[in-house]
Amino acid sequence: MQPTEVLVKVEGTKRKQAAFVPSKIISPSNNTTIEQVYGDISSSGTFTQQGGIDFQLITVLTPGGEEVPFVFSAKELVADSNSSSISVGTEFKGEARTPSYRTSNFLDPKSRALTTGVDYAQGLVALGGDDEELTAENTKRYIDGKGQLTLSIDSVDSDTDEFSGTFVAFQPSDTDMGGKQARDVQISGVLYGRKG
Repeated sequence: MQPTEVLVKVEGTKRKQAAFVPSKIISPSNNTTIEQVYGDISSSGTFTQQGGIDFQLITVLTPGGEEVPFVFSAKELVADSNSSSISVGTEFKGEARTPSYRTSNFLDPKSRALTTGVDYAQGLVALGGDDEELTAENTKRYIDGKGQLTLSIDSVDSDTDEFSGTFVAFQPSDTDMGGKQARDVQISGVLYGRKG
């Protein structure tokens, strides 16, 4: 699956409702694909992901200048389809796990982390320990999310068993291990595969 467009939901104002806005992929610049994902399709048409390079760390830049990191993921994808075989018009819909963008050992700029580093930034002590914003920043948590994927098959080559199509994924952005509010992200693009 290769993303071709990423939209991020930005907060609304008094004059404008919250809406998805096109955002530019800034990192990585060349490799945003999920590759070699494989799995089985049951007789009822359910695809269950079993392995592969099933996630990619991506950061996008919104028109307002905000950098939004997220994990584009097909981890643990279980998707139901309208057919028990892959053919033109087959559509898979399902849920995948989106892991945290940061690992437990990642240190933020103030050396806070989940399993290493310090528990809180020393300069913030004078502000008091009951501030909710500071508590969210200081208390790191590993937070998984859930994404919704829709895979649509547009063409199938019966000689080579190759197929192609498009996908749309809705998932949350990174929360900086609980320090920020997740944004809704919509990723769309093209997919390619081969029947095993």
